Amino acid sequence: SLRRQSQIKSKYPHLTIEPLRGNLQTRLKKLDKGQYGGIILAAAGLIRLDLEKRIKEFISPSESIPAVGQGALGIEILSDNKILTDLLRPLNDEDTALCVLEERTVSRSLGESWTIPWGAFASINNDIFSSRGFVAKPDGSEIIHAEKKGSKSECYKLGEALGETLIAKGAKKILSNL
Repeated sequence: SLRRQSQIKSKYPHLTIEPLRGNLQTRLKKLDKGQYGGIILAAAGLIRLDLEKRIKEFISPSESIPAVGQGALGIEILSDNKILTDLLRPLNDEDTALCVLEERTVSRSLGESWTIPWGAFASINNDIFSSRGFVAKPDGSEIIHAEKKGSKSECYKLGEALGETLIAKGAKKILSNL
């Protein structure tokens, strides 16, 4: 993705990044044949397929900010379906829902485009809400970061503030040139 590519190129400009297509097995075969020095894959997919031994290193959100809502499960039902609402209620994690709401607020402030390299990641630790975001040029030559912290109850305001900070630092200029 452009999001991952821009962050990697920003930190490691000497690396050559090549597109990699195909299903998981095809990608792993290309790695095994030496066509790539390394590849980045979703750990969840490797673990689900009992291939976790292939994982050499995990990339943390502090190293590579993910896409908005990445890893969160969303289920949409009719609002008046009380049976399904009650059945699914135990699956809802309030903190995760707040984090995704905040990340989506940042997304709206930046124009909600999925074709540009940017990301946002929110987390809650001891009722302290932390959010980080970035916007970058695809080649990683320019990258803007911002971070906001506050109370859990301020998640929506923090999302707006993070988006505004990114814009104030030049995100709209980068976005308008893409």
